[in-house]
Amino acid sequence: MSGSVSFNGIPVSIRVPGTYVEIDSSRAVRGLSAWPAKVLIVGQRLTAGTAAAGVPVRVTSAEQARTLFGRASMLAQMCAAWFRANTVTETWALPINEPSGGVTASAVLAVGGTATAAGTISLLIHGRRVDVAVASGTAAAAVATAIGAAINANLDLLVTAAVATTNVTVTARARGLEGNAIDIRHSAGANEALPAGITLTTPAMAGGTLAPTADLGTALDALGDVWFTDIISNWSDVGVLAALESRLSSQFGPMQMRDCHAWVARPEATFSALATYGAARNSPHVSIMGYRNSPTPPWEWASVLGAVCIPALAIDPARPVQTLALPGLIAPVAASRFTWSERDLLLRDGISTFRVDDGGNVLIERVVTTYQTSPAGAEDISYLDVETMKTLAFLRYDLRQMIALRYPRHKLADDGTNFARGQAVATPGLIRAEIVARAIQWESAGLVEGIEGFKRDIIVVRSATDPNRVDALLPPDIVNQLRVVAAQIQFLL
Repeated sequence: MSGSVSFNGIPVSIRVPGTYVEIDSSRAVRGLSAWPAKVLIVGQRLTAGTAAAGVPVRVTSAEQARTLFGRASMLAQMCAAWFRANTVTETWALPINEPSGGVTASAVLAVGGTATAAGTISLLIHGRRVDVAVASGTAAAAVATAIGAAINANLDLLVTAAVATTNVTVTARARGLEGNAIDIRHSAGANEALPAGITLTTPAMAGGTLAPTADLGTALDALGDVWFTDIISNWSDVGVLAALESRLSSQFGPMQMRDCHAWVARPEATFSALATYGAARNSPHVSIMGYRNSPTPPWEWASVLGAVCIPALAIDPARPVQTLALPGLIAPVAASRFTWSERDLLLRDGISTFRVDDGGNVLIERVVTTYQTSPAGAEDISYLDVETMKTLAFLRYDLRQMIALRYPRHKLADDGTNFARGQAVATPGLIRAEIVARAIQWESAGLVEGIEGFKRDIIVVRSATDPNRVDALLPPDIVNQLRVVAAQIQFLL
C-alpha cells in the first residue's frame, strides 16, 4: 500500500513533475434520490398510424399521438386523456394492432316518428358530443341520414355509421373486445331532450371479440430490460391482465428490481359483476378503477387515473392519493354510482373506488391493488394500497442508488481492520452506518417511522460463504395513510 488514499485515476508512481488532482463524485450527491417515473401507455392503434406496432415510441403531445397511432385510435385517445392531466412525466406508448380474427362491435340506433317542432339531437359517443339539428316536419328516415352524416363527419370518433331507412348501424373502427365498451347515449346533459315527435333508441355496443393478448405479450417481452415504472393498459380482459401480472411479478423480484405498476379501468353493468371480476385477481402490481354507466370509456379512465396518481406518488410515494380529481372524466349519474356499502365491499375485492362532488367532478376515494390473499390463501393486507407498493419501490431504489454512489469500487474487509483513512475499503459496520443514516433521511421525508427500532433490528454482516459479499436485513416501518378517523360524541343535556 503506497499512501493512505485510494486514487481512481492517478498512478502510484509518476515521474513527470506536477500537481495532479482527480475529481471523485462518490459523496457529492446528498439527500434522497428522485424517483425516475417513466410511463408506458399500451393501447390499440389503427393502420392509419405511422408508428410500427409492437415498438415503444416516446410521445410528447396528443397531436403527435394522433399521427403516430391513428387519429381515431384508442391509443391516441388514451394519450390525449393523459396529457390533459399530466405534462410532466416521461411518457412512452406501445401501439398494438387490433386482434387478428377479432370481430368489430356494433349497435343499431333506431329512429322513429316525425319532428313536430325544431330541435337538436344531442348524442354522446364515448364521451364526445355529436349534435344533429332537426327541423320541424323532418321524418325518421331523414333524421337517421342526418345522424349518420354527423357521426361520419367527426373523424375523432371510434365508430363509423351506415344508414338504412330509419336505422343507423354504428360500427367500431377496429376489431376487438374493447369496442363493446364504446358508450352511446342521447340527451345526457341537463335540459337536453329529443325534438318533439322523434324517438331514438341507443342500445349498447356488442359483438366485439378478442383482445390482442398474444401480440401484447410479445411486445412486452421485446422491451427486454427497459424499465418503465408504470403501465397504462387499454384492456381489462382477464387474459391481458394475467400477462401483465406475470411480467410485473417477475420484474419485482430481487434479480430484476424493475418495480412497475399497472393502471386499469373496468366498467361493469352491476356491482356483483364488478365484485366478481375483482375477487378473481390477486396481484400487488395492478390497480383497477371500477365504475358503471359512465360515457367515458375505460381506456380514458385508466389514462387519467395514472396521469394523476403517478406524478403525485413520484413526489411522495407515501402520501395518499385520495381526494385527487380525475379531470375530463364524465361521472355516472347519481343512480348509477355505487353506494357506500358497495364501495366498501369493492375495496375488499381489489377494486379501487371514486366519489363525485357537487360539481360533478370525479375524485379518487382509494386506490388499492388487487392483492387480497397470501400464497397460503390467508387474507393479507400487506400490499393492499398502491402507496405501500410505491413506497417500497422507492426505498429499494434509493438504497441501491446510495450504495452505488458511495461504494462504486470499494474493497471489503471485516470490521476492526486497521486500514488507513482514505482507503477505498468498506466494512459491514460502515455500510450499516450509511444505511442507518439513510433511514433517518427516510424518516425525515415522512416515508418511515420507528427509527429506533430500525437501528435495533438492522443486520449487516459479511457473508459466511462469499468473502466478496455483504448481507443485510432492513426492517423499515413504512408510514401509513390517514384513512379513517373514528370518534364518539357523548353529549350532555
